[in-house]
Amino acid sequence: MTVTLPYEIFVGLRYLRAKRRHRTISLNTFVSVAGITLGVAALIGTLGIMTGFKEDLQAKILGTTSHIVVHDRSRDSMANHEALVPRVEQVPHVVAATPFVYRQVLLTSQSAVQGIVLRGIDPQKEQRVTELAKNIKSGRLADLETPDNAVREGRPAADAEAASKPGHPGIILGKELAMRLGAFVGDTVNVVSPVGPASAIGAIAMVPKIRTFTVVAVFESGMYEYDSSLAYIALGEAQKFFNMGNAVTGIEVKVDEIFLAAEIARSIEQALGFPYWARDWMQLNRNLFSALKLEKIMMFLLLVLITIVASFNIVSTLTMIVSEKQREIAILKAMGATRKAIMRIFMLNGLIIGLTGTVIGVPLGYTFLWLIQTYWTFDPTVYYISHVPVHVQALDVILVSFSAILISFTATLYPSWQAAKLDPAAALRYE
Repeated sequence: MTVTLPYEIFVGLRYLRAKRRHRTISLNTFVSVAGITLGVAALIGTLGIMTGFKEDLQAKILGTTSHIVVHDRSRDSMANHEALVPRVEQVPHVVAATPFVYRQVLLTSQSAVQGIVLRGIDPQKEQRVTELAKNIKSGRLADLETPDNAVREGRPAADAEAASKPGHPGIILGKELAMRLGAFVGDTVNVVSPVGPASAIGAIAMVPKIRTFTVVAVFESGMYEYDSSLAYIALGEAQKFFNMGNAVTGIEVKVDEIFLAAEIARSIEQALGFPYWARDWMQLNRNLFSALKLEKIMMFLLLVLITIVASFNIVSTLTMIVSEKQREIAILKAMGATRKAIMRIFMLNGLIIGLTGTVIGVPLGYTFLWLIQTYWTFDPTVYYISHVPVHVQALDVILVSFSAILISFTATLYPSWQAAKLDPAAALRYE
């Protein structure tokens, strides 16, 4: 069975090849294809890098914080967490849940003072909810509840005896925080709470509460904000230090599908009822991820301008082809070609330019990203990354390709309409 292609395809392909005296048309065609190619490659490269940075940042955030956090709307603490945790873990898609304490305090050492966020955690359960144990660079998470043994293992006996006096619980510091305080595994720091017991003057006058902790581990999350302002102590020690009794700040929850966290959070709220409130990781970091999303959209729109500029070359190329091929167009019309057929011929020219540029631009964009990821390295101690994170999403490639082809097709409308309305008699009058 023989398949006959429409004659418009053969005519359109022939028109893209200019005569010897009109080499400018071939040059314009090449420039148009090159413009579309560069536009597509630049879009894929930029979106791939921005998506890579977003996912790298997302992985670092979720490595330190939980997917969902449950709070009590009516107060800043939760007294019945022991009964709530099993109910949360029964919600579909919930992997694990653990209580935590969250307070802002002042951390002091012999050489520096720093305001930080102090989190009280259960070391055993925390490993099921976050990646804190994997982020530990020196020391161990398990030593949080046995600081004396941790110190003796890491320091000489004389120093250990001085640093691990009775009543010195353990604390885990971020890498940047430890460097700023000059306190590492085996050293001691003082935690100062602005809310302490009432003084002898009365309940209105509060004196700060101070307690000494032994550094048992140092973690590195890969985010400066966490590494420079976050510290961990055992949950029981946090409850005692902040006079919370058996209460906690809230419950951390880990789920099996992070992009369903919003729906799972609503399910947790329904399971627990009022006054409990569940917020997912996207809500907790809404400003950051909204900014990244807006930046990605704006970069896409700005880089589309490259493709739009290339489309002007398509317009000029097709206009010159129409001007050169007036005699041939008139003959086709005289032979019975309709206006729609003439328009299809020139629309096909623009689509061929757009398709060719897109087909070349997509692998060129991938090649650019591969070169960037392979040969562009950074000092991780300065930039927190060793190479540029890259991830190309199929949806981004489809969107870029579709936009390039659509812009190319739109650029053909006016020249095609000009060719279609050509009067055969006027074109052949002087032939």
